[in-house]
Amino acid sequence: MSLLEAVGEHVREHRGGLLVDLVFAMAWVTVVSALFALLPSPPQWAYYLAMASGVVAYYGFFWSLEAARAGE
Repeated sequence: MSLLEAVGEHVREHRGGLLVDLVFAMAWVTVVSALFALLPSPPQWAYYLAMASGVVAYYGFFWSLEAARAGE
């Protein structure tokens, strides 16, 4: 199996999860970029910190979603 076939198989297998990941990432970047565009002169380190905190927000959101589904 070639690399291209393996990637294609992986994408077919995880299509829904990849789409959710992409939408979350796009929403996070859009919100952070819009927020920092509205601020008068935010420090660059705060922008990078807000972008990096998207990783924590992603895992926190999906962990709480999973916990809520398990509690039903």
